[in-house]
Amino acid sequence: MIERLFRLKENGTDVKTEVLAGVTTFMTLSYIIFVQPTVLSACGMDFGAVLVATCVASAFATFLMGVYANYPIALAPGMGQNFFFAYTVVLEMGVPWEKALGAVFISGALFFSLSFFGFREKLIDGMPAALKEAIAAGIGLFIAMIGFQWSGIVVASAGTIVSLGDLTSRPVLLALFGLLVTVSLMALRIRGAIVGGILATALAGLPLGVVKYDGIVDSAPSVLPTLMKLDIAGAFDLGLVSVIFVFFFLALFDSVGTLVGVSNQAGLLVNGRLPRAKEALSSDALGSVAGACMGTSTITAYVESAAGVAEGGKTGLASIATGILLLAGIFFYPLSRMVGDGYQLEGGIRIYPVVAPALIVVGSMIMRSVSRIRWEDATEAVPAFLTMVLMPFTFSITEGIAFGFISYSLMKLITGRGREVHFLVYLFAALFVLRYIFLH
Repeated sequence: MIERLFRLKENGTDVKTEVLAGVTTFMTLSYIIFVQPTVLSACGMDFGAVLVATCVASAFATFLMGVYANYPIALAPGMGQNFFFAYTVVLEMGVPWEKALGAVFISGALFFSLSFFGFREKLIDGMPAALKEAIAAGIGLFIAMIGFQWSGIVVASAGTIVSLGDLTSRPVLLALFGLLVTVSLMALRIRGAIVGGILATALAGLPLGVVKYDGIVDSAPSVLPTLMKLDIAGAFDLGLVSVIFVFFFLALFDSVGTLVGVSNQAGLLVNGRLPRAKEALSSDALGSVAGACMGTSTITAYVESAAGVAEGGKTGLASIATGILLLAGIFFYPLSRMVGDGYQLEGGIRIYPVVAPALIVVGSMIMRSVSRIRWEDATEAVPAFLTMVLMPFTFSITEGIAFGFISYSLMKLITGRGREVHFLVYLFAALFVLRYIFLH
């Protein structure tokens, strides 16, 4: 049955290799089990319910990728999408998290349905490369900014907006220690460097009194606080149109970029194209739909799957192994709670020194895309720059994307190069302008 499902011999692999690859992928992405509940609980969602929703929805999507598309690619809540959900949509815009889940559901359903009309491919082809790379880099800066805040390394300042925190305090020192451990493990090319850094930081925080021991394994928490609590009807509010677009947009480019990149590394591309692309993207979209129903943000393909591919993973059997381990993560609720509980500073500010280093490191990894921007061309460089810097400066991924689309369109028109721009870019730029005019 395994041979029939995954065609191991045809792909030049075996069960042992695929299982090892799946375990390796899990080790590299398992930090999301600790980070996701911490991020979404910041906007009022139940920590335990989000953990269960994250593990189950990720496992479902990963199983689907393995069986339906037969690719060694794991899926989980996207870093960037989760911060957009919690900090931009819920905390900044004041949208109830139930409506935000409804927006995730709609974007996932839209992502799935458009696969039958070729719209996704047209949007990918029409999107300027500079903006694709800038959006990724901007999200990296955004995540890193939150990581520096959560660590206490950067704090609010009345005169300068932000300034350096107290580097002598125990939680900040713990975060700096965690950052050093994590980047050292990465430099040594040790699998699971990020989760290893999280666990090492939590262990070091126990004697300092920054982390409280709550156990490691226990029965699964209830998912009922978030299960089917999404408000789909409320998400159709006119003010959430741009939110749905950004959820869709981020899922589209994150998924396609990861699928192509990891598949290329595994030697799965045929004449530069990805066979069974529709099945792979559908797994991604249905994962987001399931995640919204259970209570977590957008599910997307994880670039950390490249670690499993490097270990020899070539088929969906590796994804099955990863999915089983994701389900097992449900029972590590006490450990996740211990890692993500945070520490209360004087003045009521709560920081998260155990998971903050992981955010800083992930942000630095995403920033690699800036090297592919053509900085010598002002019509490419300036819109890319605005896209990147406005995300952390406005604390909003939406605003960065909006300014990127608008400035790119204007600069190409002003320089007489308007024909270089796809009509979809002009369309979305116009929609963003209308949003600023009518939806304050």
